[in-house]
Amino acid sequence: MEISENKVVSLIYELRKESKNGDIVESLTKSNPLTFLYGKGNLLEKFEKNIQGLTKGDKFSFSLSCEEAYGPIENSAIVDVPIQAFEVDGKIDYDILKTGSSIPMMDSNNRRLVGVIREIYDDKVKMDFNHPMAGVDLFFKGEITAIREASEDEIIHGHVHSEHDCHGCNHDGCDNCG
Repeated sequence: MEISENKVVSLIYELRKESKNGDIVESLTKSNPLTFLYGKGNLLEKFEKNIQGLTKGDKFSFSLSCEEAYGPIENSAIVDVPIQAFEVDGKIDYDILKTGSSIPMMDSNNRRLVGVIREIYDDKVKMDFNHPMAGVDLFFKGEITAIREASEDEIIHGHVHSEHDCHGCNHDGCDNCG
């Protein structure tokens, strides 16, 4: 069976920064593969294009430029946040204010974001809301470990269901969500 639209794919890989000799960012093994519904936008578009048509046991290796992956670093995503935003019970929580710390936050539209503290000033905190891999070329090397037909529910919901749940999609009529 080949990887194509509406197939559930399991694979393992080693992800490196910049090139095949770059620092290892992530490594997935056969005991913990990545399993996803192909063609539903759950992974980077160019990643999916590079594995299309492969079969179980096929090996792959390819690079994605930062533009094909998480994009370049956007200066507009690096912002100054008033230090008052870090108040808890009327006091600034200096325990969480550390350069390099990742802080979950919400934007003005109540969307969840994670920002990394770059600098701390008396009245503001410079935070970077770019994806952690923005501006980085990626190199993947891996193997396809399994392919199967997706169930009708998986196709409708756009993601893989396990025996126990479907990762909380909360879709009406989903027997796995409850």
